[in-house]
Amino acid sequence: MKRNLLLLLSVALTAACGSDKKADYSWLTSNEVRVAVDATFEPIMAEQVQQFALSYVEADMQPLYCSEDSALRLLLADSVRSAIVTRKLTEGEKKKILAAGHSASQSLIASDAFALIVNRQNTDSIISLEELKGIVNGDITKWEQLSHGQKRGPVSLVFDNSASSTVRYMRDSLCGGRQLEGNVFAQGTNKAVIEIVKQNPNAIGVVGTDWLREDTNVLPNFDSLPVKVMMVSRSNADERHFRPYQYYIATGQYPLVRPVYAITTDPRTKSMERNFYFWLKGQKGQLIFCNNSQLLPTMPVQVRAVNAH
Repeated sequence: MKRNLLLLLSVALTAACGSDKKADYSWLTSNEVRVAVDATFEPIMAEQVQQFALSYVEADMQPLYCSEDSALRLLLADSVRSAIVTRKLTEGEKKKILAAGHSASQSLIASDAFALIVNRQNTDSIISLEELKGIVNGDITKWEQLSHGQKRGPVSLVFDNSASSTVRYMRDSLCGGRQLEGNVFAQGTNKAVIEIVKQNPNAIGVVGTDWLREDTNVLPNFDSLPVKVMMVSRSNADERHFRPYQYYIATGQYPLVRPVYAITTDPRTKSMERNFYFWLKGQKGQLIFCNNSQLLPTMPVQVRAVNAH
């Protein structure tokens, strides 16, 4: 009986060893760059991807534009090894990555402003952070409740995605971590938000400012857009209101700003994934942010006074 058991065990081990496939190490030399990008930044990141691919023709660029929450989930599940989001990893997320045998590199690559937009027919285009907070927590439901409000009727706030970084910003920065209430609606994409605002005079849209740029470089002004961009102040008592121009982002006068981080968990010291990470934080990537977007790069910004004659 003992001999039979040993024979069966030997056969099982032989069969198991014979069925093993060789480990696939092709990823070590792969030039794939699978990066999950917060869809708020799709226009500028699409340009970054294109320019990087032109400089590194062997790179197989595979960007995935999704909500911030989805981007981080994909990163933690090791479905992608690069992500562009608006926050750093938490300590719990770092531990999960370490438990999987990887480590994470993360770097601030820009500061992003998002815009509040209204219908072209809307006479109200001024709002404060306090009033915005009142809308997202349900205290303000009508236009006439705004201090500069001339319009009458219900007011609604429309976002791109319920799991987006803009919703998280509103929840964490304006609602103390509580869920948004009142007349707030998700439309799926930034493009959908813009379309809803073009059709609905009662709506305020929340979009990444870069989505207003369309096919142009940094906008000289917002006058030619199919929607109005609201002016925002920090409080009801502050009479200084600002739009999300790059200068007001740099000076800190425009209040709706959040950081942008590049994160990679690629364990290789030399890879296209790593190259793209350093591209974004390096001179070439930073110049693209600076010259073609409302995003403020981490490079020093020079502000000069100019006298017009």
